[in-house]
Amino acid sequence: MIIKYILKRLVQVIPTIFGIITLIFFSIHLIPGDPVDIMLGENALPIAKMELKKNLNLDKPIIEQYLIYLKNIIFLNAGNSIFSHQPVFKEILGRFPATLQLTILSIIIAIIIALPLGIISAVKKDSLIDFFSRILSLSGISIPNFWLGPMLIILFSIWLNLLPVSGKDNFLSYILPALTLGSHLAAILTRMIRTSMLDVLKEHYILTARAKGLNKYVILFKHTFKNALIPVITIIGLQFGSLLSGSIIVESVFAWPGIGKLLITAITTRDYPLVQSCVLFISVLFIFVNLITDICYSFVDPRIKY
Repeated sequence: MIIKYILKRLVQVIPTIFGIITLIFFSIHLIPGDPVDIMLGENALPIAKMELKKNLNLDKPIIEQYLIYLKNIIFLNAGNSIFSHQPVFKEILGRFPATLQLTILSIIIAIIIALPLGIISAVKKDSLIDFFSRILSLSGISIPNFWLGPMLIILFSIWLNLLPVSGKDNFLSYILPALTLGSHLAAILTRMIRTSMLDVLKEHYILTARAKGLNKYVILFKHTFKNALIPVITIIGLQFGSLLSGSIIVESVFAWPGIGKLLITAITTRDYPLVQSCVLFISVLFIFVNLITDICYSFVDPRIKY
């Protein structure tokens, strides 16, 4: 049954990816202005413009361009970067590990903060720690990354001189960008765990378990927490995709050599093939993260796969 469910979800992903490829292609072509003029400048020699148009297939009708692009994507050939002359997928895959490492560490930090805070906040509802937890989570949601990142740099790098300002030289370099990314997720997770736990604690089977005299930790972790996991997994899955795609600002602030920084550089240099491929890669990645999240549901709650 679980294999059938996974195959069904995989089949559903195909039209979504096809739709994204189509949307990205036509969105790039709907941008005002001649991309060749933007990339080379209006004062470029006509022969250079013609050569670039030929290399990018811009001298062909739009439908033919689309079919060529679709074929190239299927065979994982998105062309070369205009400026580095390297295959764009090679550049993206070279930067992906840095973004993935930062994302995973951010999620670990978020879970370490959110799990105890959310559970204790639900169990000790309306207590001082619950009030502190809600204030902390509200602050984490409200503070934007582009403000928090520089503030952490000023505090830990400039004033205290404890952590590096930017780059990816050693483990210490991970701390500030991961904390900047993880703080927002920690705030969301804390609120979600608290709300979900409170909802489950009101269920009749929890009251029955208490009436039977079960140990309070068994009730809390085996019966309450497990059944409160579905919305938490949803948030972690969605935020994992968001962190992979939304770390652009943080990577720019900390000069982190990931996909986000690569995309900003590609946009700045008008490297259209690289911009297209970065957006496509991030979108497809987001889809597969959501697919994995759906599959995780079926293990946590067996009713879903039926």
